[in-house]
Amino acid sequence: MPKMKTHSGTKKRFKVTGSGKVKRFQAGAAHLLRKKSKKAKLNLRGATTVHEHDAPRIKKQLCK
Repeated sequence: MPKMKTHSGTKKRFKVTGSGKVKRFQAGAAHLLRKKSKKAKLNLRGATTVHEHDAPRIKKQLCK
């Protein structure tokens, strides 16, 4: 059997933490920022985890 290839788009967007959770950055922080409040932009800064039901699918794409 050939090896599974890692999905290129997924490896650029997600990272698996040491505890096995999948980390992602939040959408909506790239452009059209002048109409967003400072509070909204601050809340988009940090990374968050992927929902537990979506994590297995992403891990499969990352070959983890």
